[in-house]
Amino acid sequence: MALLLNNPEVLKKATSEIDSVVGMSRLLQESDLADLPYLRCIITETLRLYPLAPHLVPHEASRDCVVAGHAVARGTMVLVDVYSMQRDPRVWEDSDKFMPERFKGSKADGSGWMMPFGMGRRKCPGEGLALRTVGMALGVMIQCFQWERVGKEKVDMSEGSGLTMPMAAPLTAMCLPRVEMESVLKSL
Repeated sequence: MALLLNNPEVLKKATSEIDSVVGMSRLLQESDLADLPYLRCIITETLRLYPLAPHLVPHEASRDCVVAGHAVARGTMVLVDVYSMQRDPRVWEDSDKFMPERFKGSKADGSGWMMPFGMGRRKCPGEGLALRTVGMALGVMIQCFQWERVGKEKVDMSEGSGLTMPMAAPLTAMCLPRVEMESVLKSL
């Protein structure tokens, strides 16, 4: 939400997509998520910039090997620095900029380029559930409410300390029910 507050044009585009696909006579449903590619791009780009944790779960090298020219001995604990990989300017154009459009089309899920949930056989089994849950929560918040920053300044995106990379300052925002959605909200 903080990224959307700092990029109101992206929030407006997401609202338009949801309005055109879902309408204003009902709440977004899980089955709608497949028809909301821009919302999916927003979630993917957010996970690229701010993965759940800076490193994947530690693994142990099962045999001696060489990774990027570095010898890794059997038994060595290996951490994948997902945060740095997903902001690598050699891979990502404007790597520190929030640009959901970078995932339009064939790159919509970020596969092959991103790994906030890991990769391969040891990939997080909850990835699908997590993406659907975030899609539903964010989609309904966008559909039902008009969001604005509290002041004129952009939301401070600096990271605090901790394993899950929390924001340094808590997010404060203003939200009002969208007039178009009041009848749906009242019926809940």
